[in-house]
Amino acid sequence: MTGGGGTAPRVAVVVPVHGNEATLRELADRLGAALAGRPWRLRLVVDASPDDSLAVARDLAARDHRIAVTGLTVNVGQHAALARGLADEAAADAWVCLDADLQDPPEAVPLLLDRLAAGDVAAVFAGRRGRYESPLRRLTGTLHRRVAGRLTGLPPDAGAFLAMGPAVRAEVVAAVRERGAPSVVLAVGGSGRAVSSVPVVRDRRPVGRSAWTARARVRQSLRSLYWAVRARR
Repeated sequence: MTGGGGTAPRVAVVVPVHGNEATLRELADRLGAALAGRPWRLRLVVDASPDDSLAVARDLAARDHRIAVTGLTVNVGQHAALARGLADEAAADAWVCLDADLQDPPEAVPLLLDRLAAGDVAAVFAGRRGRYESPLRRLTGTLHRRVAGRLTGLPPDAGAFLAMGPAVRAEVVAAVRERGAPSVVLAVGGSGRAVSSVPVVRDRRPVGRSAWTARARVRQSLRSLYWAVRARR
């Protein structure tokens, strides 16, 4: 699908979806309001979700030509799903990644895009602010990000809510899909491009729980750090 008049959209928002049927409609509504006046597309990558997320996503796409759906039959994980969505949305000037559970506020997307438009950086992260995590998870996440930041030069508050330009988008897709980068965040760091962050307060998840278990998070963190160490050599 293309935007009105067949022109390429300027902003493509890519959202991995797993267990998010309860938040997708609100996500689309809030994103549309936040991006009013800008040409945009929303790509929902439904990562073999066990609930009715795929049906909800397809219903949203049927009602709004700016929304598209990629349905995966095998669960690939958050970052591989993001890379797939970025690959599917080739025609844009800027790309935004955010989660579907509304902890990443859609209202902050214009803030990231405006910072990116300044032209001195190739990617902008939404710096994590707020008490949206448990104290233990916040501590372990902070330690992981600080170590990763030292290895990659990324801001210590970088996460998977970010905006990027064409060069970084191309590097992220190649790094994750061809070179085994375990996360979009580290792939941005490995691009060698200038990046920045702006503070964004996160919301508490309104419904449901994270699809990731504590064990899965630890495993992802270890894989990420191992990849970052190898990438520096």
